[in-house]
Amino acid sequence: MKTVDMHVHLLSSKVKFDRFYDKIAISFFARRLGSSAGKLLKNPYEEYVNTLIKSVRGSNRVEKIVLFGIDEKIDESGNLLHKDNTVCATNEDVMSVYSKNQDVIIPFFSINPLRADAAKLIDRYAKAGFKGAKFMQNYWEIDTNNPAFASYYEKLKEYNLPVVFHIGSESSLPSNKTYESLKMIEQPLKLGVKVIVAHMALSYEPLKIGRALRRNPKYFPQEYHTLLEMLESYDNLYADISAILTPVRAKVLKHLSSHFKVHDKLLYGSDYPVPFSIMINSYDLPLIKRLKLVFEKNPFDRYAGAIGEYFPKNSPIYTNYKKVLDI
Repeated sequence: MKTVDMHVHLLSSKVKFDRFYDKIAISFFARRLGSSAGKLLKNPYEEYVNTLIKSVRGSNRVEKIVLFGIDEKIDESGNLLHKDNTVCATNEDVMSVYSKNQDVIIPFFSINPLRADAAKLIDRYAKAGFKGAKFMQNYWEIDTNNPAFASYYEKLKEYNLPVVFHIGSESSLPSNKTYESLKMIEQPLKLGVKVIVAHMALSYEPLKIGRALRRNPKYFPQEYHTLLEMLESYDNLYADISAILTPVRAKVLKHLSSHFKVHDKLLYGSDYPVPFSIMINSYDLPLIKRLKLVFEKNPFDRYAGAIGEYFPKNSPIYTNYKKVLDI
């Protein structure tokens, strides 16, 4: 049975892979995506999109992907404060990819609520076929509980559009930890918007990496445990398992897979193209299974294969997308 990957990033059409981190990781990154460093460096955006679409179409486990970019960081007057040339893909970029690949793409928009025309933009993209919203409030450095944003959430509710909140640690973009907590979902949750908490609200402190890798639940971040409780309490709250295969997050898989009460609120997602390790990880998969998975060439199937070791084919996490997406 195939599923929908609820968390996939489109990179900026201006991406050059010239950041310090990119230069270090490009060979590994390209190989894991199913491309090559040479191709990505020569035609970064075109090669990224082509590889992405090819991988989805060639996947045995993923039928469609939810694709989104990240809006710019602006001030209250709409002035540009920061735009990352790798991660900040525009909604028009998403629209372009979607228009050519409607059979495998489910588009989400990213609109900073500080934009004066945010409501009109929601109208525009909802009518164009976009099925949800993506927030990076930790990058934007905004308090999503600002009463001024209520009309934004009401507009999402009007169109029955879910909103994905990045909750937990962030390493690809500048991030203000003040805005990484579960407190950021209070207002939209209260207003009845379908809220999706990304990454299971998992954070870590770089200086406490030893503790961060421990598999004993008592060492897991408190917000992870709080999220599990909230998932049982709020009908309009969901969480995705995107990037859960990164070493500091994978430790929770055994615990989460046995926490059956929340399985009907979990959404499958990968956080593609964020790299993850099959071999060097904090989960408890035996070596023989890791070796089998690491040779899977398709990145979507590689991720799904590891998740499948904890959530079998009949798990609701593979069909829960039907509860949040109007498709």
